Amino acid sequence: MRLRKKLSGTDERPRLLVRRTLHHIYALIVDDGKGHTIASASTLDKSLGVSSKTNVSAAQAVGTAIAGKAKAAGVSDVVFDRGGYKYHGRVRALADAAREAGLNF
Repeated sequence: MRLRKKLSGTDERPRLLVRRTLHHIYALIVDDGKGHTIASASTLDKSLGVSSKTNVSAAQAVGTAIAGKAKAAGVSDVVFDRGGYKYHGRVRALADAAREAGLNF
């Protein structure tokens, strides 16, 4: 909750939200001002073609996919919301892949 008090997505810089479970990882780009989701990607997407959904390579695929969808929607700058998770492992892999694919945060 402390992080969410400080982070907020706007029209210029929407929020890149990361959620992870034991089996999947999800990434959403949210405009908090309008209250809607601009783009989303997860390991549940069949188009990613990942065999194992719980490892770092799957998180990298999700990061690349969310960056591509953001670029298609006209978003290049985002605020990174790690959701209280440590910046380590799958969360870091997703963030690094999104940065390499062209998102700025």
